[in-house]
Amino acid sequence: MQRLCDRAGTQLRITRAVLKAEVNRYFPWQFGVDYDIVGRGSGQPVFDEQYEVRQMLRGQNRTEWVIVSTGMFMSFLFEPAFGVVDLEHRKIHALGSWETKVTVTTPDDIGKLTTEILLAEPRIANQIVYVAGDTLSYGELAGVVERVAGISFEKEVWPLEKLRANLARDPEDVMAGYRAAFALGYGMWWEKEKTFNAQKNLKVTNLEEYLRARLGR
Repeated sequence: MQRLCDRAGTQLRITRAVLKAEVNRYFPWQFGVDYDIVGRGSGQPVFDEQYEVRQMLRGQNRTEWVIVSTGMFMSFLFEPAFGVVDLEHRKIHALGSWETKVTVTTPDDIGKLTTEILLAEPRIANQIVYVAGDTLSYGELAGVVERVAGISFEKEVWPLEKLRANLARDPEDVMAGYRAAFALGYGMWWEKEKTFNAQKNLKVTNLEEYLRARLGR
């Protein structure tokens, strides 16, 4: 089932309502990639909409805003429908290439870090704050999965051209849109050392820690 936050127009409608109400401070649902770099035309309509949200926020001065960029939810890498890591069938697919990178953060860490950003002094306002549990390539991801699981996985690259062709055949396929977008190789990652959590020395869960907890290792 498609999440409410992913339904077309939802974020624009919420943001319009917030600005009309002249809310003092707004943390929009932008807990994802760098939509400024991705821009329009990524293959994922929700990303286009999130880019428009940023333009709306920057085009006014009555409501203070803070965007928290988190990358992909870490658990999404292991979502069977997404197809990147299939633990049950021992398969790993690289989106774009093995060198393509992605930033990932657990939902728990997103909540904790957003609270830290909300309460930070001096006050953070009208800017984008980057956080990360981990930043790694799909090749590095495969290495972590095999090391923690203690077994070999079947590995295959899904080139960007293939993913775009799949999306063209079925434009309503949400997962196909996500795969094509995350295969782009830009706007989907940032250096962990430059993030808010790294600069504040805040503990977060990296991919290996997450997977060991998930597999009971």
